[in-house]
Amino acid sequence: MVSSLIVIIVLAAAGVYYHQSTKFNANITINHTKVGGLTADQALEKLKSTVLKNEVYVGQDQIFDGKDTKMEFGKNDLANVKELLEKQQTILPSKEAKNYSLLPAKADQYRSQILKKQLEDKLISLNKSLLAPKDAKARLEQGKIIVSKSVDGKQYNVPQLIKNYEKQEYTSEIHLSPEYLQPLKEASPIVKKEKQLLEELIQRTVDYKVQDKVYSLKGTEVITNASVTKDMHITVDPADIKNKITKINDSQSTLNKNFTFKTHSGSVISVKGESYGWAINVTKETKRVQKAFEKGEKALDADHIYGTGWSTYGTGYNATTNNGIGSTYAEVSIKEQRIWLYKNGKLAYTTNVVTGRHNTHEDTPPGVWYVMYKETPSILEGSEVGNPNYSVKVQYWAPFTLSGCGFHDASWRRNWASNAYLTKGSGGCVNTPSSAMKVVYDTLNKNEPVVVY
Repeated sequence: MVSSLIVIIVLAAAGVYYHQSTKFNANITINHTKVGGLTADQALEKLKSTVLKNEVYVGQDQIFDGKDTKMEFGKNDLANVKELLEKQQTILPSKEAKNYSLLPAKADQYRSQILKKQLEDKLISLNKSLLAPKDAKARLEQGKIIVSKSVDGKQYNVPQLIKNYEKQEYTSEIHLSPEYLQPLKEASPIVKKEKQLLEELIQRTVDYKVQDKVYSLKGTEVITNASVTKDMHITVDPADIKNKITKINDSQSTLNKNFTFKTHSGSVISVKGESYGWAINVTKETKRVQKAFEKGEKALDADHIYGTGWSTYGTGYNATTNNGIGSTYAEVSIKEQRIWLYKNGKLAYTTNVVTGRHNTHEDTPPGVWYVMYKETPSILEGSEVGNPNYSVKVQYWAPFTLSGCGFHDASWRRNWASNAYLTKGSGGCVNTPSSAMKVVYDTLNKNEPVVVY
């Protein structure tokens, strides 16, 4: 009797052991698929037939519904299923619920590549209609450094969500915890760095040199508004710099202004600037000074200088004496019918001349001009009163106006009287005796001022 009971117990224990070693406990799931009571082979078959809905949720919201697929399990996964069977095994049957996560040996290309890319595109698309976060930012506004407050947004943190997606279990539905883009806060190191850069900016000084005069441009005086880019580059609002450069140009440039000129006789007159003179290209120089402040450069020479006439770079920029005319120039007196050529402040040569005919309004134009170029020999072509088309050869030619006025020899002229210009003058040029013209030609140089009065 006792022996029979022992046999029954042994057989029952053997049956329980066999059952426990070959079948999963009742409430065991793999990838949330119920495999309770199944053998490893049966569990694998059930996994192979399980449909993946491929629905993606962020929080409670379904944001993407992929196509239905089946789990990519195969015969090569049986060993892993058996390993889980051994792992969950208990001595006696257990109703404890437990889920095991298992990836198939064969990679699921749809889940790992296609669905992931579709999800990323969907998140990016959704972000376009969602409120973006606004970073705190330091900026210079009306001369004061201020830090704007950050504002939270509703846009998804796409890279982080994709990382979380890659870590998800191999289940029908994919649930991701919400991850949102976060704005930079006021106390962040980046905002502190922006503030530091702006503080350094307004303490900078750029020494701006125009001719021989240096203007110390202080950041506190010429920079009212500025900001810092994401890559930590300063951008300065150039408005105040432009105003400063404009004032410098107005006070120092000579283009189209009257020149105070001391004649050979010592009298002081005012002569209108014509082609001679220079001015600052305010737009281009403003940009250079702006960049100097942004890059921390300490000194800058004016570079974009312009003028009018034959050469447009601005004549007289290097002349800082004699009210901008310098010490080397040609003086032409219409009243005295004479010219004086000065070199380095000393009279180099003088001769009588005949200027433009007065009674026909062909006077040599008064003003401050400059020698445009020199040519020997030359053919002069143009028109004058009584001769609409003329062409004459001269040995020496040095024009100073775009209208065709200049110095030249006039071998055809017989009347060199001091009043010849009144009724027998030239068509506007300064006729110079042939005996004197070579010296005049050799003494004159390109870009030298010509003062006609």
